[in-house]
Parts: sequence; C-alpha cells; structure tokens
Amino acid sequence: MSDGGPGPSAPGTASAGRQRIANEPAFVLHTHPWKETSLVIDLLTRNHGRIAGVAKGARRPHSALRPVLLPFQPLLATWSGRSELRLLHSVEWRGGTPQLGGVALMCGFYLNELLLAALAREDPHEALFDAYAQAITRLATSSAHATVLRIFERALLAELGYGLQLDLDADAGTPLIDDARYRYLPDRGPRRVAPHDQGDALSVRGKTLLDMARDDYTDPVTASESKRLMRGLLGAYLGHAELHTRQLLKDLQQL
Repeated sequence: MSDGGPGPSAPGTASAGRQRIANEPAFVLHTHPWKETSLVIDLLTRNHGRIAGVAKGARRPHSALRPVLLPFQPLLATWSGRSELRLLHSVEWRGGTPQLGGVALMCGFYLNELLLAALAREDPHEALFDAYAQAITRLATSSAHATVLRIFERALLAELGYGLQLDLDADAGTPLIDDARYRYLPDRGPRRVAPHDQGDALSVRGKTLLDMARDDYTDPVTASESKRLMRGLLGAYLGHAELHTRQLLKDLQQL
C-alpha cells in the first residue's frame, strides 16, 4: 500500500541516485506523530537493522498506510534516502501472525522496548530479527510467555556479543553442579559461592543455569531465578533504566 510520492522537502528525497530499498522484511517497533499528518516509524528490518522512516500522510483517516502500520505484524517495507530519517514509500502486510492480546501483548511491547534500548540504528542482526519473529509467533500461540521472553533475552545478549556461559564454572572450568550456588559475573560467567549466598539477583543454583542452557523453564525455581538473573544481566550490559512494560509485567508477576 503506497503513501504517494515524496514532497520537495521530505526526508531522504534530496538527490538523484538516492538509495532505495524495496520489499524489506520488517516489524514496527514504535511510532510517533510527525508534522500535521505524518508518522515517524521505528522499524526493525532483517537486513538493515533498526531504521527510522517518515510515513507521509499516515495519520489521515483514509491513508492506505494507516491500517498496515501495526506492531507485531510481519511487513514488507520500501523506503529511500540516506539521511537518518528515511522516506517510507510503501508498506505491505505479509500476514500469518495472529494479533497479540492480554499479557502476550504486554510481552510484545516489552520486546520492542528492549530492542529500542539495545540496538543502534542501522546495525543489522539477521539472526535477532528471526528470533524476534519467532518470539512474536510463540507469544501469539502459546501461554508460556515467560519462557518466550527468557529465550529472546538470551538471543539478544548473544547477538550483542554477551553470550551467556551456562555450563562451566568460570574459575575451575568444571561442569556446574545442580545443587551448588553460583554468582554470575557479567564479565566472566558463573563462579561458585557459599550455599547460603542467595540474596544477590545474580546468585542462582547450578540447576537454574543448566536448565537455561536447555531452554527448560518448567522448574518453578528455575523460572524465578532466571527471571532475576536476566533482569540483572540486562541491567549490567544495557543500562539500568526501567522499561515501562517491564514494570507493568512485574506488577502482573509475568516477567
């Protein structure tokens, strides 16, 4: 669905030979108003990373773009321009993903906030795009919301170069022991600590780390400890600013 041609002062329209990207797989992460009738769209794209583009006229009641620019729906986007703010020419719905609702919807907004906080503009992460698409599908079709979030958080940290060491003691290099306690050091990995050391968010059982390595969150203690651990590690790696949807999910005891 096209939004029409660019005006003379629109972003990204300045020159002959401007870069044009057509039919790029994308998801909407965030939108906000721009001028009287347009929107600025933050898109997660598969091959170009996170980009911002102007959808001209998208706030008009009869805009062809307006019903398509929905979060959590797979899209094909076409844009042009080399400036920080691109010009969106068309966005097509690819279909295939049910709409999120209830707690799943809040989880989706949490993933979007996490990506906006973690990703620099125009830094492609194809594997992360695929992990996000899979997470959205699983949120729409499964009630195991916390498991979906933990798996995606791990994928995000791995893509950013902070892959988690979940099977070996960082000091001894030996396999973790189920009933031992470990503190996860962000720059090294798990280090064994005294059995009574349970007050730190980064202190967990060996079994919790081994379960995480298998993406198995059926044990209630693993579910609780992995939630605390990932919150602490995301804060250590990405900064400690509170995400709005994380707070809402904490209130619902879902994150």
